Amino acid sequence: MKHGANIYKYAKKLKCKPNDIIDFSSNINLYNPKIDLDITTDMVVKYPDASYKTLKKTISKKYKVKNSQITLFNGATTAIFELFKTLKEKRVYLYAPLYGEYEKASKGKKIIKIDRFESITTKVKKNSIVVFVNPSTPDGKYYDLDNLFSYWKKQNCSIILDESFLEFEQLNSLRDEINSYKKLYIIQSFSKFNSCAGVRVGAIFSHKKSASKFQTPLWHLSAFDATFLTKRLKDKKFKKTTHKLHKLRKKELYSILKNSNLFDEIYKSDSNFFLTKSKNAKKIFKHLLKSKILTRTCDSFDFLDDDYLRFAVKNKTNHKKLKSVLNLKII
Repeated sequence: MKHGANIYKYAKKLKCKPNDIIDFSSNINLYNPKIDLDITTDMVVKYPDASYKTLKKTISKKYKVKNSQITLFNGATTAIFELFKTLKEKRVYLYAPLYGEYEKASKGKKIIKIDRFESITTKVKKNSIVVFVNPSTPDGKYYDLDNLFSYWKKQNCSIILDESFLEFEQLNSLRDEINSYKKLYIIQSFSKFNSCAGVRVGAIFSHKKSASKFQTPLWHLSAFDATFLTKRLKDKKFKKTTHKLHKLRKKELYSILKNSNLFDEIYKSDSNFFLTKSKNAKKIFKHLLKSKILTRTCDSFDFLDDDYLRFAVKNKTNHKKLKSVLNLKII
C-alpha cells in the first residue's frame, strides 16, 4: 500500500461501496462537523481572488507567520514537488521512514536515506538538502530538533521540515526560524488536522526572499477550497473539540490494540495514529479486511517490512467495531 485511504481499490475487491469500509489507514482528523458554507452561483461563475488575500490573512494569524512568508499550493504534495524544482543542490538526505512522495520529488538528485530509528546522528555533507517529517510517519514520533537543526545550518543545508501532524498535540514548531534562516522550508498540509482531505490546499512557510522564488499559476486554488479552509481555520470551537476528542479516542484506541494481545509492539505516538508490529501482521490485515476494516500496511516504508501495521484514531463506533473483530480468533 503506497498511501493510506485506498478504499476504492479495496471496495472493488470486497464488492462493496467505499463508504462501507471503516478506513483506519487514513490519518485524517476523526472530528468532521458540518460547516455552514453556501455554494453560491457567484462562487462558481466568478474568478476567485488570485492573491487569496482572505485565506492568507487567516493562515498568517493562526500560524503566526507573515503573509510574505506563505506560499499556497494545490495540496501539500504539490508544494513538495514545486519546492524541489527550485532547489539546486544535487544531494538530498531523507530521514526515513517518511512520506514516500519526498523520494519521488527528489528524482534526479543523489538520494541518501538515513534510518532515524538507528542512526539519526549520521553526518551529512555541506550544501545538501535534508528532509525531516516531525511528528514522523508512520510511527508518529515527535523529535526535539534543536541540535540537528543547528548542525544542518552549520552545514549550510536546505532544510525541509514537514509539520503536517504537529497540531494534534499542540507541539512546538520551528516556524519562527524562517525569519533568520533563508534555507528553511516548512511544509504544511491543512487536510490532516482540519479533516478536509478533499480540499486541496497546502503551504510552504519560508523566509520572504525564499518565498519569492516560487511560481504559482493564477487561480491555482478553487473558490470553494479557499472559502472552506478560511472558515475552518477561523472556527475556534473546531480546534478545542478536536483536541478533546483526540485525547479521548487516542487513549481508547491504544487500549484496544494493547488488550488484543496481538501485537509485539505498539509505538509511542505524538500524532493521531499508532504504528504496531506483529509477526502475524499479514493475518491481522486480512482478518480485518474481511470485516471491511482497512489498516495501513507499512512494507512500502523504508526500514520497515510487512510486520508493521498503522492504525489511525477514529470515532467510538469504529473503535467498537475494531475491538469486536480483533477479539475474534485470528491466529
